[in-house]
Amino acid sequence: MATLHLPLKGAYFDQIKSGEKIEEYRLVTPFWTKRLEGRAYDRIELAKGYPPKGDTSRRITRLWRGARKTTITHSH
Repeated sequence: MATLHLPLKGAYFDQIKSGEKIEEYRLVTPFWTKRLEGRAYDRIELAKGYPPKGDTSRRITRLWRGARKTTITHSH
């Protein structure tokens, strides 16, 4: 199974875990384009920072529902 691993800042991880935030956004850069376009994943693993391998409280695994390009306005 192919898994996309995404480390997140703590605030965004907590929002996703609580259900307040339902999507994760990445800048359209060559780095992310290479990892997302034309690729298929079975699941996505979101991590709060870079936790040790056995720390399941700081990891969320969900089914991969795909990626799409969109324009947003954000403070960061």
